[in-house]
Amino acid sequence: MLYSMHELSQLMVAPWSAAAGVNRNLFSHPLSPLSYAPGAREVVAGAELFLRFTRDYTKPAFGLPTTRVAGREVLITEEVVLERPFCQLRHFRREIVRDDPVVLLVAPLSGHFATLLRDTVRALLPEHDVYVTDWVDAKTVPLSAGAFHLDDYVDYIRDFIRLLGRDVHVISVCQPTVPVLMAISLMAADDEAVQPRTMIMMGGPIDSRRSPTAVNNLATRKPIEWFQNTVIQRVPARHPGYMRLVYPGFLQHMGFVAMNADRHVDAHWQYYANLVRGDGESAEAHRRFYDEYNAVLDMPAEYYLETIRKVFQEHRLATGTMHVHEQLVEPAAISRTALFTIEGELDDISGSGQTEVAHALCSSLPESKREHFMVPKVGHYGIFSGRRWREEICPRIGAFIRSH
Repeated sequence: MLYSMHELSQLMVAPWSAAAGVNRNLFSHPLSPLSYAPGAREVVAGAELFLRFTRDYTKPAFGLPTTRVAGREVLITEEVVLERPFCQLRHFRREIVRDDPVVLLVAPLSGHFATLLRDTVRALLPEHDVYVTDWVDAKTVPLSAGAFHLDDYVDYIRDFIRLLGRDVHVISVCQPTVPVLMAISLMAADDEAVQPRTMIMMGGPIDSRRSPTAVNNLATRKPIEWFQNTVIQRVPARHPGYMRLVYPGFLQHMGFVAMNADRHVDAHWQYYANLVRGDGESAEAHRRFYDEYNAVLDMPAEYYLETIRKVFQEHRLATGTMHVHEQLVEPAAISRTALFTIEGELDDISGSGQTEVAHALCSSLPESKREHFMVPKVGHYGIFSGRRWREEICPRIGAFIRSH
């Protein structure tokens, strides 16, 4: 019902959005006399802000047509090399032959599209052969495709690693640090021929009892029945996934915004002020960020609920009680895959120590196969996007990969 009401509200506001679009054009087009009227910029800025509040944000493109390899501009071709109902394994194929390390970048399935890692991919491309897990919006997956559980997530990761071979290096950002550690633990326990060279884990909730954040506290404050009865919705009729149970992206987005409401209000006020001043460069930077930030996907309900219960409420991986298809997950079985954990000092999503605990769990690894980096004065998004990521963190990851 809540999902249908959300879509109904989108339909109801559509005429007002259309009117705002007309006003924006009338008061901004150089051939319109109204564009020279007093207060025209204020009208345009207000209309633009209203349009951005009411529009539907679809999945953005990665938009990485080229990269630079050894000082030379090289074309990039995106290709899907393996497709599953809930995920596409996407390859950024460089039009150059080089024996660079193969990287599997596991994007979060936690509300945003994999394009949130665009800057991560961009920085890795010059010296790595990059593959990304491109998760599918659950509302587009028909019921006939079946359910998607946390165990299925682990199965996907194992399949992707097997496909890419034993020389692959796995980078997981935030949420997937848990299923990636589970997958590699099971591959080690089964003594599979293909095991990754390295696993780089960045800002993830491997043990959310350490330095709990507002996100962790929300997951533990309510019983699992509350989540099931309150936030799980059925996909409305106009989508291919009609009747599938999901955790809707719009609810996750509301949670994202509520965490830092003052910051978002200030950002939109500054956007309005920049439009009035005619500061197009600052306004465009705002658009780029929020086009990505506001684009959200639905998560399969069974996967979402199991993650809340097993990872955030029962801490199964950290306490040695996690099972996948009834097989116990034992990180201590890992002996061949080197481990590099990265945390941000100011991370307000995955607190200090939540990722580093992987070292204690992977007790069979020698010191020569371990590294930890606490990035000073960096928040959650800063560990995989922005200047500090490009200039400081990514080079350290590249060095770690090449040393193993």
